[in-house]
Amino acid sequence: MSTTAPASESVTAEVRQGEYGTKVIAVEPGGAEMVPQRDRHGSPVQLLWTWLSPNLEFATVFIGVLATGIVGLSFTQAFFAILLGTGLGSFTHAVLSARGPQYGVPQMVLSRIAFGWWGNALPAGLNAVVAGIGWFAVNSVSGALALNSLTDLPSWLCLLIVVVLQIAIAFFGHNLVQAFERYAAPVLGIIFAIACVMTFVKADYSVGGSGAGIGGFLVIVGATFGYAAGWNPYGADYTRYLPADTPKVKVGLFAGLGVFLSCMVLELAGAASTSIVTGAGLNPTTAFTSHLGAVVGDLTLLAIALGAIAANAINIYSGALSFTAMGFRIPLKAARAVTAVGFGVIGLVLAWSALDDAGARYENFLLVISYWIGPWLGVYFTDQYLRRGHRVDGFLFDTRHNPYAGWVSMLAGIVIAVWLFSNESYYVGVVPSHVPEVGDITFFVGFLVAAGLYAVLFSVQRSREPQDAVLVTAED
Repeated sequence: MSTTAPASESVTAEVRQGEYGTKVIAVEPGGAEMVPQRDRHGSPVQLLWTWLSPNLEFATVFIGVLATGIVGLSFTQAFFAILLGTGLGSFTHAVLSARGPQYGVPQMVLSRIAFGWWGNALPAGLNAVVAGIGWFAVNSVSGALALNSLTDLPSWLCLLIVVVLQIAIAFFGHNLVQAFERYAAPVLGIIFAIACVMTFVKADYSVGGSGAGIGGFLVIVGATFGYAAGWNPYGADYTRYLPADTPKVKVGLFAGLGVFLSCMVLELAGAASTSIVTGAGLNPTTAFTSHLGAVVGDLTLLAIALGAIAANAINIYSGALSFTAMGFRIPLKAARAVTAVGFGVIGLVLAWSALDDAGARYENFLLVISYWIGPWLGVYFTDQYLRRGHRVDGFLFDTRHNPYAGWVSMLAGIVIAVWLFSNESYYVGVVPSHVPEVGDITFFVGFLVAAGLYAVLFSVQRSREPQDAVLVTAED
């Protein structure tokens, strides 16, 4: 039997049709196709604002509140847990974002290299649901609660206002999303800087934790990694419009730094805020702003609502891109835009049901994100390493490229890691149920299992598939 891999193949690219350029108030055409060279524009520094704005919101603050106020870590313990989890998630985000300009496609299309045309439906489908619906609902709730505290309008009306604005921005597409994040960044940055400084000054750092131990520490590492890495499946979505020769180091640096700075500062402010005595019965956003005084408190509530819109404009946009990258054809010129509206409506219903129970659901949601992203990253990075030196761009649009190693390894990583190490309210794995001190290391285990298994399966299937696939476009 021959062990020689087939020769390299040539594949025709699906290039996005229509004129778009740098127009801001225009509906971005197409779905998950390659961005043509004529539409490439922008510079790496814009990624700093792109990733600062969506994290300058209460959902970020609340992770710190979880650490000290619910899990029971001391501030010092919370600091190191937040640093570790956020640092890891920001680093992986930088690496993923750096690949976008070279290929000009969304992150979940890049995922096809490892997972294949149909196998990629697993991570792309998960991301579409988590981003376009799950994250949308989480952030919509925090934005609506802030607007409710600020205006005393009914919660349902506040939610509707926030949702309509988010959907409108995502509907128009990439350029409007980028412009909104750029102009929102200084407003959000100034307001949250003042609020965080006041919180750090008033906090009592002598307050000890409630004895959460290493288990609680690892839960927060997982939650903070889940929050930062929650942006990972979107990485190339916002770098694919950059010129192909944009330096990768600059792209990764600004993208990763935007996530790290915003998450680190606001999560620490949330952790510090729980030591400040507040009134009883307040919703989470009001409790966080109650010590800031009338003026700064109201400005912070306004920033929380604006920050939720900034985050969800990205969530809906990327969720829609992931949906269009699942492999089946959507015969619409504005497939992504129409999908964004659909996700927004579903997310509105889910957010409505969560208005009165945000805290416990949020912690579980963050952990579940890390459960699937860890194994996906394990496969993605291992594949990128094993295929180094090969021409792989043709695999992006090759419907015949359907290896099994990617989706099998990811599924195995999820199932094994969750079964053994999950530690959230709906399911406690075998290890934490017997040794609670272990905490929740599901995302680490999932990454390692998926990466190791993929390396083995990749070597098995290597002889049966082309090692190179060349992408051909009309511009060549």
